[in-house]
Amino acid sequence: MFYRSKNLSYFLNLVPGKSRLGTYRFLPVFFCIGGVMEWIMINVRIGKETFYDVYRRKQSEREYQQKLVDGLVVLNEPAAK
Repeated sequence: MFYRSKNLSYFLNLVPGKSRLGTYRFLPVFFCIGGVMEWIMINVRIGKETFYDVYRRKQSEREYQQKLVDGLVVLNEPAAK
């Protein structure tokens, strides 16, 4: 276990800026990872939908269900024959 810790600390020490930034020197890396994830969620289609297409559809469904509960939308039921 201690051997792995030495390897990990060796690789972490390869990142420059330890004296000036401390642990914050990793922040730009995670910022870039977050930007790439956001770009993928917006632009990459899996099937026919992106993540945000699914999010907007689900939010619209929730709003419609809430309007049904509040009585703002009335379902048209066919007249009895």
